[in-house]
Amino acid sequence: MSFFTSPAFLLAVIFVVAVVYSLYAKIRDSKAAAQAPAEQQKAQPEAKPVAAPASAGPEIVGADDKTAAVIMALVSHKSGIPLNRLSFKSIRLMEDK
Repeated sequence: MSFFTSPAFLLAVIFVVAVVYSLYAKIRDSKAAAQAPAEQQKAQPEAKPVAAPASAGPEIVGADDKTAAVIMALVSHKSGIPLNRLSFKSIRLMEDK
């Protein structure tokens, strides 16, 4: 078995290629991020601030704030929707029957 066909050599080559590609991707993303704000400012007129909703949060009935936060985090995790994109109207503790 030749050194160049050994599994260790092939794994080393794959590792080096992965490292080089990840460095290239970081450089490419940083250049794109640096150019994006300049292009967005040219393309978009002045953005007007949007007022936040009047509600400070969901109506919580029968549970403390910590329990409500855990429920909201679980819903976000299970649904795959970021927490800042969800809107909770109320959280109510249900009694076991």
